[in-house]
Amino acid sequence: MLTVYGDIRSGNCLKVKWLLDWLKRDYRWVETDVTVGATRRPEFLARNPAGQVPAVVLEDGRVLAQSNAIIGFLGEETAFIPGDPYDRARMYEWLFWEQYSHEPYIAVARFQRLLGGKRADEIEPRLMERGHAALARMEVALTGADWLVGDGPTLADLALVAYTRVAHEGDFDLSPYPSVRGWIGRVEGAFGI
Repeated sequence: MLTVYGDIRSGNCLKVKWLLDWLKRDYRWVETDVTVGATRRPEFLARNPAGQVPAVVLEDGRVLAQSNAIIGFLGEETAFIPGDPYDRARMYEWLFWEQYSHEPYIAVARFQRLLGGKRADEIEPRLMERGHAALARMEVALTGADWLVGDGPTLADLALVAYTRVAHEGDFDLSPYPSVRGWIGRVEGAFGI
């Protein structure tokens, strides 16, 4: 059975949980609270030297980290990874973009507000500016399209919905992004979130 080390408040961890649930895979969830240093303890670092969640211990004992690598591994041979090489590359393009241009702003602002207890005026303006730029980029991509890539949900949709659906918790108002809001509902329905 798989073992998943994750913090249930983390969108990166939830991506893995949602996909495992959709796939009806048996797994053991080990709640790993990042706010109390659980990922910095020697026993955790022995599994994942990067000291981050999620981390998955496979049935054979090998460990895999980084949420998008994990969902890529778990999503093999499912419809969530396009068969067409170009569409598959576009899915990966979104997955890389999510970790570089979306999550560092939307997730960090949310973490600082929700778990760090910062007031809105204490959040670095650059986080808010770049988070809105990410949402605007998604709005353009989703205007007239149901999914980020192709005609059905892919891992790109799963990865990006994790923090987009809770962006309001970081003070990102989604009302200017109607295509994004509609997409959130479609992705939640597709993955049973």
